Amino acid sequence: MTHRVSALRRLGSAAAAVAALATITLSATPAQAAGDGYVRLAHLSPDTPAVDVYLKSDSGTVKDQKFDGVAYGAMSDYLRLPTGTYSVAMRKAGAAASTPPVLTTQVTVDDGGAYTVAGVGRYADLGLRVLKDDLKLPGAGESKIRIIQASVRAPVLDVGGADGKTIADGVQFATTTAYRQVNPGKWTVRVKPTGGGATSDLPCTLGAGNVYSLLVLDDKKGGLKPELHIDAARQGGVPQGGVATGEGGTQSQSPMPMALLLAGFAAVATGGLLVALRRRPRSA
Repeated sequence: MTHRVSALRRLGSAAAAVAALATITLSATPAQAAGDGYVRLAHLSPDTPAVDVYLKSDSGTVKDQKFDGVAYGAMSDYLRLPTGTYSVAMRKAGAAASTPPVLTTQVTVDDGGAYTVAGVGRYADLGLRVLKDDLKLPGAGESKIRIIQASVRAPVLDVGGADGKTIADGVQFATTTAYRQVNPGKWTVRVKPTGGGATSDLPCTLGAGNVYSLLVLDDKKGGLKPELHIDAARQGGVPQGGVATGEGGTQSQSPMPMALLLAGFAAVATGGLLVALRRRPRSA
């Protein structure tokens, strides 16, 4: 009986340690962290060569980051950053860090805020613009989408469905529309120059409860190149940033958080050992 009591005490201590670790891990997950926001970077100037992008915290509390050779059409995933002010600088790809930047701007990250910092316009009047992203999820029966117009071939364009549904008309180059709620499901998004011209279609699926940015680029082969970026998804609920093309537009379920795995392991281990102890013959 003494051996059994000792084993139970050791089991209780081990289970408590695992549970404590699970609690610590859960409190450290991105979904629970406080005082954070999201920033992503984009190169949306058709005639501007590739650049190196530098991100620096003005407070010095976050390690500086550098993104090499960012070319036209690139849009990063969201970076999760503590609240505060950050400086963004663009230098010609391969230039020394001491070289004066071509462009600079600042972005102030608020708690829960999301931002896209993009180089926009033609090279002659290139500028860095901070776009405020609205990642509030729509209702389960709706999708939310906006247009980021980065095509100089079609200075003004119309965006909608091949079936005639309108998403946005008269979208000018180097501008971004407000988010608009649309019906979820399979779409063939059609992008065309206002007033006529060759159209470009993007078959995609708009997931219910998700938030998207439709990026319209100049295709290297001519014409327009629409890309659908998932800003936030109901499955997981945090900024995503990935590109959805073809039949894309939906996200698989996010992995189970490590805290839940640890808690599950603790429960299974505890139950298994208790069963083993119950089956163990008593000492004479």
